[in-house]
Amino acid sequence: MRILIVEDENKAAAYLRKGLTEGGFIVDVAHDGQDGLFQATNNHYELIILDVMLPKMDGWSIMAELRRLNINVRVLFLTARDDIEDRVKGLELGADDYLVKPFAFSELLARVRSLLRRSIGQPQDKIVVADLMIDLIKHKAMRGAVRIDLTPKEFALLVLLAKHPGEVLSRTLIAERVWDINFDSDTNVVDVAIRRLRQKVDDEFEKKLIHTVRGIGYVIEER
Repeated sequence: MRILIVEDENKAAAYLRKGLTEGGFIVDVAHDGQDGLFQATNNHYELIILDVMLPKMDGWSIMAELRRLNINVRVLFLTARDDIEDRVKGLELGADDYLVKPFAFSELLARVRSLLRRSIGQPQDKIVVADLMIDLIKHKAMRGAVRIDLTPKEFALLVLLAKHPGEVLSRTLIAERVWDINFDSDTNVVDVAIRRLRQKVDDEFEKKLIHTVRGIGYVIEER
């Protein structure tokens, strides 16, 4: 899932990006309001984390413009402005949550996951393919009764495949969605990641779920 952070303080933006990336999210950053609005209106995000006091365009204006354009995205205000009037204003403009700085990252992450559980297009908490069960909330994968330990990128890759069972996903699409990169066709980052994922998901089990479609990409399905 993709998140946009609109935050002008470089240190705070880097801290948020690092923590959310480690949590398995794809994260973009904008350092001023105009760039934030541009990215929000030209890309698809499941969530925007938005500061109020920003150069060029403030968070209130961004929020109002998003709702005026009917862009249906969850928005979490993250700001030092802690007056009740500010909280009310943010929520009345259409934000889904409001968190005051300084904050505990664990609380921010809990709020992010709570908002994403309610997001349109993300109604399910679990994905099941054959005997594979993926818990999106707990970031846990199981085959039968066996727990599969995955890195954040491996988990994101598995979720992407499992959300499209029976659909062949190209290497280019996988790289874009999981690593947020466009890469040369000679780069083997996807192949290496798939090989490691297979070792954990398939190697110890008789039934194989992750399959290669030569010359195209990869698919997860029961055969």
